[in-house]
Amino acid sequence: GVTALCWDPIQRVLFSGSSDHSIIMWDIGGRKGTAIELQGHNDKVQSLSYAHHTRQLISCGADGGIVVWNMDVERQETPEWLDSDSCQKCDQPFFWNFKQMWDSKKIGLRQHHCRKCGKAVCGKCSSKRSSIPLMGFEFEVRVCDSCHESITDEERAPTATFHDSKHNIVHVHFDATRGWLLTSGTDKVIK
Repeated sequence: GVTALCWDPIQRVLFSGSSDHSIIMWDIGGRKGTAIELQGHNDKVQSLSYAHHTRQLISCGADGGIVVWNMDVERQETPEWLDSDSCQKCDQPFFWNFKQMWDSKKIGLRQHHCRKCGKAVCGKCSSKRSSIPLMGFEFEVRVCDSCHESITDEERAPTATFHDSKHNIVHVHFDATRGWLLTSGTDKVIK
């Protein structure tokens, strides 16, 4: 469910925060139709604010975290997850593929998806994790082994800063003229 909205009238981008801990950047006016995902909270996103002059998105959540996102970087859209009845790396069948399990006399495996390429892979072929900040993944996520090797240190460089407000934030307001950030929480405290 969508829990917060914020609009950038200059870039014509809509930001939506949700209860699944993610933020989606919707290209409304650019006509590219892109939707870029940002992952940086450990609980639902409850409030968003955008600083136009610095091109920074400020997100606050029930985890007490304040994340300041640098929106002045070229972000990449996350790939769609591909469907497959077997691992797209080693061809091991997934647990619902009874025919291939019977034919190969192998037990089916659990399906995962690489967050970088979107391929359906087994746990053995996706044993590594990595952050991919340009794709919005500030925390480490599952990637296939070949994508893990291809991710450079530059691609792992953070595009957001994290701050602990020490309270469950329900609303945030940024005053650009003073450079002040105002938060209010469920604890009835305004900071």
